[in-house]
Amino acid sequence: MSIKVTYYLEVISSWCNWAEPAWTELKQRYAGKVEFGWKIAQMPLEAYPVSKAQCEWFYRRSGTIMRSPFMLNADWFQPGQIIAPNLVAEAGKDFGVTDDRVRLALSHAGDREGKKVGQWDVAVEVAAKTAGLDAGQLLNRAKSAEVAARVAASTAEFHALQVTQRPTFLLENSIGDRAVFSGIVRAEPIAATIDAMLADVAGYASWKAHFGDPPAD
Repeated sequence: MSIKVTYYLEVISSWCNWAEPAWTELKQRYAGKVEFGWKIAQMPLEAYPVSKAQCEWFYRRSGTIMRSPFMLNADWFQPGQIIAPNLVAEAGKDFGVTDDRVRLALSHAGDREGKKVGQWDVAVEVAAKTAGLDAGQLLNRAKSAEVAARVAASTAEFHALQVTQRPTFLLENSIGDRAVFSGIVRAEPIAATIDAMLADVAGYASWKAHFGDPPAD
């Protein structure tokens, strides 16, 4: 396809949770025209709330900004860096689950139901049940060096964009244009950019049909 959209996310991130309706809308609107994929951008330790009370404060802020009729659930909170849901979601790809099912189930279990998905057993149980996978095999893969390396690499890609906010959306087309939306959780600005990129690609195709490749000298 002529356009690729990459969604850099943290599974337990509240702002990524709020961005999911936009992601779904974009995938439906541009089905068959745009390639969509997601990658993990692991948050560093200092990016996590330091207490359940602080987490709830962040949830009140994001929830009211989004005009949400419900508040996210901070019962999942545990001190430290949360890696299990990210690695489990990434490991699901090795079993053919490359869509959004596993990561969305983990996000919902944590952010909406308050399940402690930062714990390996909880994260694996949620993911395995959602995708019909063997829990033991999934856990072993999630803890593997290969999966950790992939998450480290995608996180490095995220940082190379010189952004700090999750979600981040990277838009690229076949003629070399790129656009980055960091911290945006609504579909409209991303859709407008996709439309512009599609129009530019079509313009280049029309030009080539009329004039061919550029002269060598």
